[in-house]
This record gives sequence, C-alpha cells and structure tokens, in this order.
Amino acid sequence: MRIADGIEMLELNWGMMTICPTVLFDKQESILIDTGMPGSAPAILKLIQRAGIKQRLSSILLTHQDIDHIGGLPTFIADNPGLLVYAHEKDKAVINGKQPMLKIPLERLFGLLATLPKKIQSDFEAAFVKPTSANVNRTLVDGETLPLAGGIKVIHTPGHTPGHVCFYHQPTKTLIAGDAMVIENGELKGPIKALTTDLRTALQSLKKLNMYDIETVICYHGGRLRGNMNERIAALTDSTS
Repeated sequence: MRIADGIEMLELNWGMMTICPTVLFDKQESILIDTGMPGSAPAILKLIQRAGIKQRLSSILLTHQDIDHIGGLPTFIADNPGLLVYAHEKDKAVINGKQPMLKIPLERLFGLLATLPKKIQSDFEAAFVKPTSANVNRTLVDGETLPLAGGIKVIHTPGHTPGHVCFYHQPTKTLIAGDAMVIENGELKGPIKALTTDLRTALQSLKKLNMYDIETVICYHGGRLRGNMNERIAALTDSTS
C-alpha cells in the first residue's frame, strides 16, 4: 500500500498473522523497516518488486529484537553486501546473537526452526545462535535524525522490549510504530500486554510520540491508520498520567 510518495507499507500474510514491514525510498536507495519471520524474506522482496520499488536496498532499520521482526535478516544480509543494519543499543546484543531472545526459549525456537527448510535453519542459526560476525553495524540513538529518505527521526520507546524504537518519517509525517501500538478493527490500541516485557514503561513511552505532528501511523500488526493521530495516542496514555 502506497502511504505517500516515498513510503510503502507491505502486507504479508504469514501463518496465522499479517505483518506490515515498511519501505522508505528516494531516487537513490530504499530502506526496509523490519524483516519478518525466518523464511519470509523472499515474500517480502516480491512485495517490494510488486510495488515498483527498484532502488537499491541500502539499509535495514529494526524496531526491536522479536523474531517476527528480525527473522528475515540473515537472508537480506547475505543478498546485499555492504548492507547497513540499524538497531538500538539495548536490543543489539540479542540481534547479534550474543544474548538469548527475551520471549522465546531456545527449545521453542529450535522447534520453530525445525519446521523450516534446512537452508533457512542454518542461516538463522549462523546469524543468531552461533554468530561469527555482528548483524547490527549501526547503533540507533534516541532523538537522532537519520539522513535517509528525507529524514527519519529515531524515538526510543522501551517497554515492549528494552530497545524498542519507533521511526518518524519527517517528509510524510508518518510514524512507523513497530509493536509500540497495534490496530484492531480500525482502533488504535497500546502494546499487546502478554508480549510486552514492561507494560507500564511501554505506555509511558507513548507520551514521547506526541512531540511529533503525526498524520499517519503504521503498526506492524494492524497496518495503517489516519485521522487525529496525536489525540488517539494521547488517549492511550491518559490512564498513566
């Protein structure tokens, strides 16, 4: 779905869920935000091609460490030499395979991988279980503006995970929210309680978002929402004031 000039929201049905990675692009390059589950990279690439985006993939921005956001990363790294991969310091060790994922025990992780083709299994294990090199080569800092796609503001929104970040695309006034919020039946809601490591902190983090003039929100789970976004976000935090 074309959100505006230079920003495309992808919609990928994967198992029992739909995920919405985002692509930002200009005349020279494209930037992918989040990479889906293990094995989903080819499907994401097909969606990008179908959207008519032909610019070179130069960077991947990761909102956080969860497997449905980083699972496709090994494929993108292997297929794009020189790819820049950005993540926040507090989730970087997990994404680099130096610490276990917060929400998936190793037994469950290996059970999931066992259902996938051998090549995907081996690539995932090489990246996240027995890494020989770092996956993340750029560290995101709260408040910085990345000089990509016209300007992307980094907003550290801990709670769902310690290193969760949202991205504000300045040219289109679009917030890419990751899992800081979800959209259900056209309604904006806070993070999913059962999947959030610190719900109170996650809700407090939402207050930072209203520093920005937001016209559109893209949630990884739920898609796109427009109209009175700052007011809707503020309503989610009223109970934590």
